[in-house]
Amino acid sequence: MSKMNPARRKVVVVTGGTMGIGRATAQAFAHDGWAVAVLARGEERLRSTEAELRTLGAPALGLSVDVAEAAAMEDAAERIERELGPIEVWVNNAMATMIAPVMDLTPEELRRVTDVTYHGQVFGTLAALRRMKPRNRGAIIQVSSGLGLRAAPLQSAYCAAKQAVQGFTDALRSELLHDRSAVTLTVVYLPAVNTPQFRRTRNHMGQAQNAPDPVFDPRLCAAAILDAAQRPAREVWVGRSTVQMAAAQALVPGFADRKAGQMWSAQLDPSQPPPDPDGNLFEPRPGDPGIDGPFTDRVKPARQEYFTSRARDAVVATAVGLGLVGLAALAVPALALLARQPRRHPATVWRGAGRRWLG
Repeated sequence: MSKMNPARRKVVVVTGGTMGIGRATAQAFAHDGWAVAVLARGEERLRSTEAELRTLGAPALGLSVDVAEAAAMEDAAERIERELGPIEVWVNNAMATMIAPVMDLTPEELRRVTDVTYHGQVFGTLAALRRMKPRNRGAIIQVSSGLGLRAAPLQSAYCAAKQAVQGFTDALRSELLHDRSAVTLTVVYLPAVNTPQFRRTRNHMGQAQNAPDPVFDPRLCAAAILDAAQRPAREVWVGRSTVQMAAAQALVPGFADRKAGQMWSAQLDPSQPPPDPDGNLFEPRPGDPGIDGPFTDRVKPARQEYFTSRARDAVVATAVGLGLVGLAALAVPALALLARQPRRHPATVWRGAGRRWLG
C-alpha cells in the first residue's frame, strides 16, 4: 500500500533497475510510495519490472536505454519528467564487469566496462543535474562498491571505473558547494551481494564466478539507498566487510594489498564452468532472473547493517571531544602546580643563568 498521497508522489529514476540490487531498489521506492522510472537494456525484464511495480501501486515507466549513450540518457530524463513529473532522486546503479587478469583484457572489453560503469554514472548524473540544479533540489545517488575503495584482482576494469566515479563525484560535490546548491550527492559502497550478475558476467577464467563471504541480501542495499534518498549523507557503507576494506586501505594499504591477493581464488568456483562466458557485457541476455542470485544459502541475515558518514563524523567528533576533555584534565593539575611555585624576578633568573654560563 502506498504511503504517499498520489497527488504528491515523488519521482525516482533507477538505472540498471531490472535485476538484482537495481530491481530491489525500484521495489523499495515503490513500497514507499514513489513513482519509479527504470532504465535498462532488456525489453523483457523492463516489462516485467514495470508490471511488478504497478502491482505495488506505483506509477512505473520502463525505458530501454544503454547508459553509456549520453544522448539516450538525456532523452530518457526528458520523457520521465514529461510522463511522471519532476525527478527528485536519480540512482546510478547500472554496472558492467568481467572476470579476467589484466593481461587478458581486450581494449574493447576495457572500454565497455568503463563506458557502462563510469561514463554511465557520469551521463546519468548530468541528465539529473540539468533538471535538479535549476530547481535547487534533488538527490543523486552513486551506487559504488567496496572494490571502489580497495581494488581486487581479476576485476581491474571495474575497480578502476568505480574509483573514477568517486573522483568525479568529489569534484562535482565541491562545485555544488561553491554554487551553494541544495542538490545532494551520496556514494553508497556495497559488499558482495547475492545477485544474478555473478552468472551473467563475462568470464575468461574457465570457472564460474563466486561471491566471497560475507554475502549480503540485495534488499539490504536497497534499504540503504532509500535511506540515502530520504536522509542524504556524503557516503554510506553497506556491510561490515565494506567498512573493513575502507579502513584497511586507509590505514594499512600494504596489508590490504596482501589480503586482496587472497581474493583471486575466493572469486572463483572450481566446481563448475561459467554458464555464459560471454556474459551481458555487450548485449543483454534473455530471461528474467529477478533479484536474487545463486548464493541464497550463504546470505547474512542483516536488515540494517549499513553505516553513514553522519555516524562516522559523530564518532570522530566524540573522540576529539573526549581527547580535549582528557587534555584539560591533565592541564588543570599542571597549571595548579605551576601556580604554587615561588615567583622570581626576571633579573634574578637572568643573573643566575649568567653565572652558570660564566662558570
